[in-house]
Amino acid sequence: MLTRRNLNLINMNNLSLKNISKIYERPHTVALRDVTLEVKKAEFVCIVGPSGEGKSTLLKLIAGLEEPTSGIIVRPEKVSMVFQNAALFPWLTVFENIALGLRAQKKQEHEIHIAVHENLSMMRLDELEHKLPRELSGGQAQRVGIARALAVDPEVLLLDEPFSALDPKTTFELHEDILKIWRDTKKTIIMVSHIVEEAVSLADRIMLIKNGKVAQEFTIALPYPRREQATSFMHEVQQIHKEFFKD
Repeated sequence: MLTRRNLNLINMNNLSLKNISKIYERPHTVALRDVTLEVKKAEFVCIVGPSGEGKSTLLKLIAGLEEPTSGIIVRPEKVSMVFQNAALFPWLTVFENIALGLRAQKKQEHEIHIAVHENLSMMRLDELEHKLPRELSGGQAQRVGIARALAVDPEVLLLDEPFSALDPKTTFELHEDILKIWRDTKKTIIMVSHIVEEAVSLADRIMLIKNGKVAQEFTIALPYPRREQATSFMHEVQQIHKEFFKD
């Protein structure tokens, strides 16, 4: 139930997690323990950390795909998630994959066509709307996944290691696209990554998750575009690496 205090949290932040823990019973695994996180509207937050430390679990809890064992999550009504493998329905065209969420919301057909074509254009997919997923490259499929998540106009966009399976050139292009979308739409973005350099390239705040807890928080104040060759960029990366690899 939303209390007056929780409504005030929504006004100040786009997302609030208070003392969140997640425990799986079979086998008994403590995925997250006592995580507290506040995310402001239009903020770009990246969650980094070693594999198996609870990053993706945290994103699923934020998305509402799983429930916490304990703690409170206050989120806006519209939250969309982009998965690592795009998760497209193979029997649906690009257009129909993007339209899925809109149809679930029972939008009118003319509204669906407008929203889908806007997002096709934004993700540079105009020529591919009638293609099936098997006809797409990995980068194109991930663009469709992002377009589908954006089509429902979420307040918070969640990205679960969306570029980890892509080649460097495609990854760079999608980094540029995500940053443009973030600047243009003012959406809150929370992304999981296992690559510190990627996080520093994109986010204005980085949360390091270790042993299921927030181990450290870093504010990245570098101007955009950020280049890995810059001394200031490498300084930020080294600071995070130091904590990342600390026992």
